[in-house]
Amino acid sequence: MTEPTDATPVSQTAQLYDNLRAAILTLDIAPGERISERGLEARFHASRTPVRAALSRLEREGLILHEGRSWTVTPIDLDEIASLAELRGVLEPAAARLAVARAQPDALAEVRAHLDALQPTPDQQAGITMGSTFHLDLAALGGNRFVTDAVADALTRLERTRWIEVRTPEARDAAWQEHSDILDAVQQGDADRAAELVAAHVAGTNDRLLSFIAQERRRLRGAGMAIVGAPERLAAGA
Repeated sequence: MTEPTDATPVSQTAQLYDNLRAAILTLDIAPGERISERGLEARFHASRTPVRAALSRLEREGLILHEGRSWTVTPIDLDEIASLAELRGVLEPAAARLAVARAQPDALAEVRAHLDALQPTPDQQAGITMGSTFHLDLAALGGNRFVTDAVADALTRLERTRWIEVRTPEARDAAWQEHSDILDAVQQGDADRAAELVAAHVAGTNDRLLSFIAQERRRLRGAGMAIVGAPERLAAGA
């Protein structure tokens, strides 16, 4: 009996989604750049149905916009960055408090092992992986999947700009140390300290990001990157 082959388009869609998402997040496809279904078919050697499925998924994640028959990579939005920083500034300290209240010693040890394993951060991809793993691990320690999902969504929406924030070895090392200090506080059962450190980490990351964009805005735009939102956001972060 012949096995059904309906898994083939699903696999092609998943592969195309992963490749296209990576191209957007690494800025290989620039914020504000227009993309077409036919162009993606040629670039990724894919058929129309997987292309449309992958684009729809990326639209739901907020990484692309659908306008009529055209698709556009979502611009870097300063207002969205600021709003997400506000959200994380409330959400992640609360997640740290839940972690202190609920996490079991073996779960804490596992998070520590994850963090220690990611300490060498030789490039931006390693920095992104380290940051995402830690923040999701910390949220998961509290045992509330809605909190974890909200943190994951915020990190996804910020991932392109987080590539900018971890661009140097010094920035990656500093981020690792801040994560380690937060986890130390959680392991010591100090909820106030853990929440304070998370809030400072989120605020500091946002300030450094906005400061870099303010300094490099003309060059980034010259490279084809669309940046929208209130200019005063940059002054606040500078």
